[in-house]
Amino acid sequence: MRENKFIIIISLVVALGGFLMGFDASVISGVNKFIELEFDLSKIELGWAVASLTLSATLAMLVAGPLSDRFSRKRMLSVAASLYALSAIGSALAPSFIFLVIARMIGGLGVGASLIIAPMYIAEIAPPKIRGSLVSINQLNIVLGISVAFFTNYMILQLGQSDMAWARALQFNTYNWRWMLGLETLPAIIYFIGLLFVPYSPRWLVMKKRYEEALTIFKKANSKANAEEQFEAAKESFESEKETDQRSIKDLFKPALKLVLLVGIVIGILQQITGINAVFFYAPMIFEQSGIGTDASFVQAIFVGLTNLIFTILAILFIDKLGRKPLLLGGMAGIAICMMLLSYAFSDATYTLTNETMTELPAEVNRQQLSPMVGVVYDSDLAYKQALTETLGEKVSQQYESQLITSAADINATLILICILGFVASFAISVGPIMWVLFSEIFPNYIRGLAISFVGLINSAVSFGVQLVFPWELANFGSSLTFLIYGAFAAAGFIFILLIVPETKGKSLEELEIYLAK
Repeated sequence: MRENKFIIIISLVVALGGFLMGFDASVISGVNKFIELEFDLSKIELGWAVASLTLSATLAMLVAGPLSDRFSRKRMLSVAASLYALSAIGSALAPSFIFLVIARMIGGLGVGASLIIAPMYIAEIAPPKIRGSLVSINQLNIVLGISVAFFTNYMILQLGQSDMAWARALQFNTYNWRWMLGLETLPAIIYFIGLLFVPYSPRWLVMKKRYEEALTIFKKANSKANAEEQFEAAKESFESEKETDQRSIKDLFKPALKLVLLVGIVIGILQQITGINAVFFYAPMIFEQSGIGTDASFVQAIFVGLTNLIFTILAILFIDKLGRKPLLLGGMAGIAICMMLLSYAFSDATYTLTNETMTELPAEVNRQQLSPMVGVVYDSDLAYKQALTETLGEKVSQQYESQLITSAADINATLILICILGFVASFAISVGPIMWVLFSEIFPNYIRGLAISFVGLINSAVSFGVQLVFPWELANFGSSLTFLIYGAFAAAGFIFILLIVPETKGKSLEELEIYLAK
């Protein structure tokens, strides 16, 4: 019990990197609307503002694993904490679009490092029986960060509309998006301080032949007998591979690693290609497409965060009981069904302006210009938006898009909300947390840092692509086809998991190395 308390506290501190990653990545969802107008961004530029963080995270993943092998997991996480703080301050003060992108990319370096090193560290220090749950704490903190970002975005939006003297003094209305981005500075500083009290990974110490220190930490995290057994197994694993420091990418493609590399690459792609970061990073934008208005869209984004949090907790409770594979199968089936229903809901929508709804539009919208559109039924969001652009011009139709959709949409907004929440729940109980658990388990000790960097790089590159093109997809494909594509990828993923992915629960890292990478 004493050792469990120690390892749980250490895991919670290390997993704060996940909180910062979740907050940093999804806080942009509330910022999009404001920076698009302030910096006069095109849809691709808006996508770039969102995806730039993931681009630098992708590059960081390429080197974070090898650097953590050289300098330690702990030191690289401390560097990540510093980058988060620097990014938050720079983003909040950004005077231009380019400056904002650079500041976001600095944060992305921290995201890339913490995203792969935190679960790796926890897996290397955790006892086998609770390893899945402890590694999943990092994902829990990611979704907690996402939830907090959605909530603070909404609160800042409301404070900007309030008459309270202190809110006016802090200019929440004028600088709303800057406050949204700047809040991250505080948890970043707390994370840096917390890491000062975290020990080095015992398996990293074994890699560096610092055996006494390693055994001491193993004993703190396990019973004495189990600690000595894990220490000897780790020592034997590293000693059997004398050239640990000279590993290169080509070593990943040896026949012995064929299965684990295939699983790592496909699961890494699958986690992002089904559209999760399109939902997290553009949640208010998606809900605005259902015609509920700006304030309501921010509220529903909070529901997304809470659903994500609840089902990630359920994943932690069941991952070491039911196993990784059953949760993956159930979650991927849920993702496919929800995305296809979401596609149907948008395809079934129509858009019609009437004289009554025209009165609800802002005064800045020229009603006389819109009069030729009154009574015309548009059978897709794509056709309606195109007509608005031709009638009002691109800038006005973009600035008041939310109100114009709200005034015209005949759509099942309840079904859309249920599908989005169902999709998030399915992701959160399956491939969201389990991907990182699998990454930390399936690769052998001697090449884990490099291997996780490689598959993490692929995961992040796919995420970057999804985020970058999502606004463009909505503008050119429409909502229905965009979500149908995500559903098709999920269906293909279900088949792969069923046929190929192995079960890893309950085995030590050294046992899995023998079983999966013969």
